Amino acid sequence: MTTYRERYEQLERETLSPYAAKSSETRGRERAEEPCSIRTAFQRDRDRIIHSKAFRRLAHKTQVFIAPEVDHYRTRLTHTLEVAQIARTISRALRLNEDLTEAIALGHDLGHTPFGHAGEAALDAAYREFDPSAHFYHAEQSLRVVELLEKDGQGLNLTFEVRDGIRRHSKGMDDLPRSAADRPHTLEGLIVMYADRVAYINHDIDDAIRAGLISGRDIPKDCVAVLGDSHARRITTMVSDIVANSEDSDEIRMGAEVEQATNRLKNFLYERVYRAAAVSSGESDRVLRIVTQLFRFYMSHPEEIPGSSDEPDDTPRCARRVCDHLAGMTDRFAGQQFEHYFVPRRWRGAD
Repeated sequence: MTTYRERYEQLERETLSPYAAKSSETRGRERAEEPCSIRTAFQRDRDRIIHSKAFRRLAHKTQVFIAPEVDHYRTRLTHTLEVAQIARTISRALRLNEDLTEAIALGHDLGHTPFGHAGEAALDAAYREFDPSAHFYHAEQSLRVVELLEKDGQGLNLTFEVRDGIRRHSKGMDDLPRSAADRPHTLEGLIVMYADRVAYINHDIDDAIRAGLISGRDIPKDCVAVLGDSHARRITTMVSDIVANSEDSDEIRMGAEVEQATNRLKNFLYERVYRAAAVSSGESDRVLRIVTQLFRFYMSHPEEIPGSSDEPDDTPRCARRVCDHLAGMTDRFAGQQFEHYFVPRRWRGAD
């Protein structure tokens, strides 16, 4: 009897673009598993990510603005959902695999630190203090989460295509497009890379205006002329341009004019928002202090890390465990741990 999964796999072969990744043709998982009778391999991956602890913690991790006093600023979770929405729109328009696209998008930031960009820089520096050959990069950590850290060290055992898209999604400060050597192996992974840039450029402008760091008049006029003068218009322009330039193609790309404007807008954000958000509030110094002191504390007291064994670690292995522990923390939990270990508590004596 044909299963629901097999029927859907056949539908993919009949309806998706010849350039789409087909779930029946996945390069597989690290550990072989019996297929699900209902869900395809990529649908199963999406569900595993959604049900993971790391995904739930994104709700309490900073995107850009640390500890905002209003509720409308983006978190890592809302950013992730916006990336998934944009990526699915592009994927559907190009008849690519929406399930694979969504799974990559939902998992792409699982390895992000607490405290946003400042937290990632602080954790990288603290890690190098104990292992000079090491570094912290959130895309690599996201892959580590799904391959090793989730489910008490078992990982989620995702397909190659999802893991590849997660690992290769980020461009940092680099301009679009990415070099061929570093880009994802699937078009769905490339879509997430573009959707990540489209999402954060636009929602970070929105949040920066709300925070009073910039006004709409500060956005470079040449970018406004090409992309539009509102959040919705910019996203529509970027998404429509990607679809128009990628249709019936084995590549995902923007047109030259939109791509150049998008890159300029990204540079504007790094100069006027990301650096200013940390410097103007003094949060960067506070984050550095919290992350550095917690890292040093756990290096001296590795038994305080949940799941620690009694076997002593050498310094690099211990530093790796501390890095994993801190990267997994939410903003709130990191603050609580710092207060617990370093802030004197009032002594309550007898009345």
